[in-house]
Amino acid sequence: MEIQIPRVQGCDLEENAEEKFPKSKLVADKLHRLLRPGFEWIIMNIREALKSCYGVLAIGLGSKNKFVNPQELVLLQRWNTILQVLCVVSLSLDPLFCYLLIVNDENKCLRLDTRLGNIAILLRSVIDFFHLFRIVIQFRASITIITPSHASGTGRNESVTEPPASVGTYLLLWFLLDILVILPLPQVVIFFIIPRLNDSRVFKATKSLNFIVILQYVLRVLRISSWLKKATRTSGILAETAGAKAAFNLFLYMLASHVVGAFWYLFSIERKAACWRQVCKNHAGGDYCSLYCGDDTFGATTLLNDSCSAKTPNSTLFDFGIYSDALKSGVINSADFVQKISYCFWWGLQNLSSLGQNLKTSTYVWEIYFSVVISISGLVLFVFLIGNMQTYLQSKTARLEEMRLKGQEIELWMAFHSLPRKLKKRVRQYEKYKWQETRGVDVENFLHNLPRDLRRDTKRHLCSGPLSKVPVLQNMNKRLLDAICEHLKPVLYIEHSFIFRKEDPLDEMLFITRGKVLAYSSSTCGEGANSLEKGDFYGEELLDWVLKTCPAPALSNLPISTKTVQAETKVEVFALKANDLKHVVSKFWWLFSMELRNSNSFGLQQWEPRAACVLQTAWRRYKREKLQKSPRLTKEGSLSATDHHAHAVSETQHK
Repeated sequence: MEIQIPRVQGCDLEENAEEKFPKSKLVADKLHRLLRPGFEWIIMNIREALKSCYGVLAIGLGSKNKFVNPQELVLLQRWNTILQVLCVVSLSLDPLFCYLLIVNDENKCLRLDTRLGNIAILLRSVIDFFHLFRIVIQFRASITIITPSHASGTGRNESVTEPPASVGTYLLLWFLLDILVILPLPQVVIFFIIPRLNDSRVFKATKSLNFIVILQYVLRVLRISSWLKKATRTSGILAETAGAKAAFNLFLYMLASHVVGAFWYLFSIERKAACWRQVCKNHAGGDYCSLYCGDDTFGATTLLNDSCSAKTPNSTLFDFGIYSDALKSGVINSADFVQKISYCFWWGLQNLSSLGQNLKTSTYVWEIYFSVVISISGLVLFVFLIGNMQTYLQSKTARLEEMRLKGQEIELWMAFHSLPRKLKKRVRQYEKYKWQETRGVDVENFLHNLPRDLRRDTKRHLCSGPLSKVPVLQNMNKRLLDAICEHLKPVLYIEHSFIFRKEDPLDEMLFITRGKVLAYSSSTCGEGANSLEKGDFYGEELLDWVLKTCPAPALSNLPISTKTVQAETKVEVFALKANDLKHVVSKFWWLFSMELRNSNSFGLQQWEPRAACVLQTAWRRYKREKLQKSPRLTKEGSLSATDHHAHAVSETQHK
């Protein structure tokens, strides 16, 4: 396949570009162009993360600042998100230290995988550096807390000192645990202690490594789990839904398999070294028995092969128990990291799923305890996973069952009222479309139950486009637009359904948020049809009618639709009823009068009846409140000259 480079004017590309540039270079250039946006996105996120780290460190260490502004609070929230991701990553990366030791079966010694070790140390150091940030910030937060702005009356978020007991609790419990978690103990043991030992102390260092890795990992799990619970409760970043819980438990199951496989690998090497150590003590007659490659090893290869053979282990001399599979497969001798981690992951997943029933242990005590932990962990994780999966599936089937029961009720109702076949089909189509779009959620009640600011912002976001296209509302006050949004109601229309027919009463305005609508004047959809899509509206005549009509227009005299409006596709609209529109115009009539003062179609005299009506209502309200406060006053003569004038103006306009 030849790659043709088009000739571009103004460039120095030649026609024989393939001869000048090799095909591999052209392919690499094409891949570079394809992958460049992804790399730019990654670099941008890294920059944002570094900015967040810098800002959070400034907040944590800047003790001179006595208040935290909203921008700093945003940095703290972003920092919490980064830390939650890093906590999950750290739990997956820590078991890498278990794979650093490799058995050299030819020389009967242990060596280190330096390449994997450098990668593990680099990743662990980066994560520990971020954890150090968190410790500094949390230590700072234990001393200073953010109080509401009204506490000081300055309008700012100031910090006050916590009681000494709270600081002491953190310093005695969590601070010490945080320090133990980030201590680089595995790095020190592997890269500084084991290579410098040339006698039996290598075996003791290996056992110490087992203890350190397990202890630090358990402490890290406890600390991260407690912190994640608190962060989830305060920030709500991890969704508390059935699907999210099921996915999280599945991740925990996979993570546990990875951890169990890594520890199984490390314990297998420890048991192999224990076998060598036992043979060395029995036949060398002393404690000197170097196990690290590069030193003077025991040297009795034949004797070690007979006693600690991987292919034909002798259980009478040394029983490897559950670790014999690692010796037979040769996974502890391999330097291929992908092969090792895949095999050990599969071993852990297999035994966790079978609850450790296939494990045949030896009489070694710690091996028995490790098998017990595998069995109990597999049982607990399996129960949680199955429980959350069942909850997730029930949440899915519950909605389907609700739809089925509702469909049965609709079918019974249509059969009871003897609806024709075509009408039944239209009803079924509408219910099916409504279910597909809302999944059984009552959108109108959902919006109604939201707090006022969220409901207003949501409707403003959905309807700001159509409202801005209405000529009368283009330059209106935001209070008026919010009042209109407050009365908007969501409505769904199926494909080819009629919204308005020609000469039907125009009782609502439509603001289209999804789909396509056709509006035409003739009996059939012909050349004069107008297509209305997302962001358009229909029913401006209703607004003109409310503005031009006397203060309280009767709903029986609604304007007539001059066009037939039909849904060409599935349509979602927000509808503004005539009664709600009349209420909004009556409440904000002065805004409309200011906007339309210079309009040719709306004269100032059009607003005199509405102003008189408002004056009457306000005056009567005032007199009623005054009568309630002063019972002696009578209603006679309470109508003032202003009331008479307003009433006379209203009567004149009626005539």
